[in-house]
Amino acid sequence: MGIKIKGTGSYTPEKILTNADLEKMVDTNNEWIVTRTGIEERRIAAPDQASSDLACKASEKALEMAGTTAEELDLIIVATITPDKLFPSTSSILQSKLKAVNAVCFDLQAACSGFLYGLECANALMSSNPKYTKALIVGVEKLSGITDWQDRNTCVLLGDGGGAVVLEKRIDKNDIGGILASKLGSDGNYRDIIQVPAGGSSMPTTHETIDKRLHYMKMEGQEVFKLAVNAMSKACKEVMETAKVKPEDIRWLIPHQANLRIIKAVGSKLGMNEENVFVNLNKYGNTSAASVVIALDEIVRSGKIKRGDYILLTAFGSGLTWGATLLRW
Repeated sequence: MGIKIKGTGSYTPEKILTNADLEKMVDTNNEWIVTRTGIEERRIAAPDQASSDLACKASEKALEMAGTTAEELDLIIVATITPDKLFPSTSSILQSKLKAVNAVCFDLQAACSGFLYGLECANALMSSNPKYTKALIVGVEKLSGITDWQDRNTCVLLGDGGGAVVLEKRIDKNDIGGILASKLGSDGNYRDIIQVPAGGSSMPTTHETIDKRLHYMKMEGQEVFKLAVNAMSKACKEVMETAKVKPEDIRWLIPHQANLRIIKAVGSKLGMNEENVFVNLNKYGNTSAASVVIALDEIVRSGKIKRGDYILLTAFGSGLTWGATLLRW
């Protein structure tokens, strides 16, 4: 009995922040941003929108596609680095908004790899415990809340959004869809190259940390590039080997949407044709844990996936964390 995706959903805020808009805010220009990242615009949440609000809209769409009510859910996992509050969990807040009264809820934090970590957790719980039959997995971020709009190296990259999938146990023997293989990885030795330095127990909030702008994301971009390409491509190769699937069998590679150069490098290392590597970061920028699932939902709703297609998801983020998941639709 396998676990399959029954429905997908995504939501991105209405406000669009273009590269031209950023030119008025920091010392940058459209050519510099597009050449180095591939990003043309990103979505920014309204001041009164929290991560749970973005998650709720995406979840409602996924539930509708799955033909599932919120009350039928046994499990809700929310992956985010921008929770509504330190506690309670964003998943608990989402549960209340959806009225998913029967679901066990928890958050996890694996940065940009969070959605894949959530899939792995749900797959393990549903495969080993008969009481978990339907699960909602969400990747959501309001990165605009931790973006330093004075730092041109990071503010051009980040955007807000949420995505969700409904998982169900596969009970039809003729149903070929499901999660085929996955690989997760972590390396805390590189924990400082993508981080928000202050706000936790190691550096609590003070006037000094606020004055030094230590509550915003900091990143060493050049160091990230090489690590990301190698980690994602290696993880993808491992899951393909496990499932005995070749690169030419993959209908869609959906990599974390952080940088077009990284995406192209991963595709090249895997021997993938460019037309089979999905890209939408030009519209949304880097939405961290929401990135891969927003892209998956976009492909599904555009009709670019058919029954039996292989879909390879991969991501890389702070921690460091990375992973790959192979699906069959």
